[in-house]
Amino acid sequence: MVMWGGPALIGTLLASALLLRRWPLVALAVTLGGSVAIVALQARAATAVMVVLAVAAGLEICYMAATRPRRVSVAGVAMTAGVSLLIPLLGVPSTHSVLIGSAEPGVPLVVIVASVVTIIAWLIGHSIRQAQAQAELVRAQAAAQAAMAERLRIARELHDIVAHSIGVIAIQAGSGRSVFDARPGEARDALAAIEAASRETLSGLRRMVTGLRHAEHEPGQAPLGPAPGLADIERLAATTRDAGVQVDVDRRDSQEPLPADIDLSAFRIIQEAVTNVVRHAGTDRCQVCLSQQEGYLSIEVTDSGHGGSPAGTGYGITGMRERAALLGGDFSAGPRPGGGFRVAARLPVPVAAR
Repeated sequence: MVMWGGPALIGTLLASALLLRRWPLVALAVTLGGSVAIVALQARAATAVMVVLAVAAGLEICYMAATRPRRVSVAGVAMTAGVSLLIPLLGVPSTHSVLIGSAEPGVPLVVIVASVVTIIAWLIGHSIRQAQAQAELVRAQAAAQAAMAERLRIARELHDIVAHSIGVIAIQAGSGRSVFDARPGEARDALAAIEAASRETLSGLRRMVTGLRHAEHEPGQAPLGPAPGLADIERLAATTRDAGVQVDVDRRDSQEPLPADIDLSAFRIIQEAVTNVVRHAGTDRCQVCLSQQEGYLSIEVTDSGHGGSPAGTGYGITGMRERAALLGGDFSAGPRPGGGFRVAARLPVPVAAR
């Protein structure tokens, strides 16, 4: 009968392991039932086997507390406690008798081990579940922040793509309408500028929408044009000149390739600043100054118009400030002391890009 406990222990553990994932309470019931059977049939020789089963039951309680609703783990604890109360009725040796060989009555060792293991196991499983819930909350918050950042990025891109071109189109349309009968040649030039600005805007919108719908170009699809950068400043100046504002560009930077995010943001800041000159400054000239030194790309756009509010009434200045902040740079915008308006940004350039 002494050797009977080994096969019973192995069979109980195997059956419980097979059931644990799908039916954890049933698995625990098998473990506890095996414990009761071993104690009932082989009481004085079953202490070591029962300790192993108590640890197994504790692991199952820990698993339930970590992966199942609380009501399931609490039910498992109640089942374990109920079986533990039955142990003294089955003649299990007491702690005192196990330790010193005495037959004096005492609390069964298995009951103490099972109680301690159950409590510790449930606390560990509950802590794991709380940690998992906290991690899920952090991931959800990070995903929400990423989604909000992406929405803001798309809003900035749409504003920058559309605002400049619509401003140019509006001015050219008004100019063409005023000279349509008297100077047809100028009206045709205005229409040509409107066509060019419209095509550029549509290309930018198509590139953005395609980028949102596809992480990569589908096989056989013709690649779209690259995103604009500082290399397109002269083209921007030409478009603005057609709208009636001369843009004087003073480049003191190295004109070497910049990281894509810095290149795009720098161009968008200049584009938005120049667009504001066209739409709000009431002047026919502005200056764009670019310089790169001490690890920073400095941008300054100034005009001699009638100035304006640093806060603005739309999203242009807000978008420029956000672009600079996302790159860890500085941004300022406001009226100049001597008249006009000034937009300035300083963007850090990584060492590898210098």
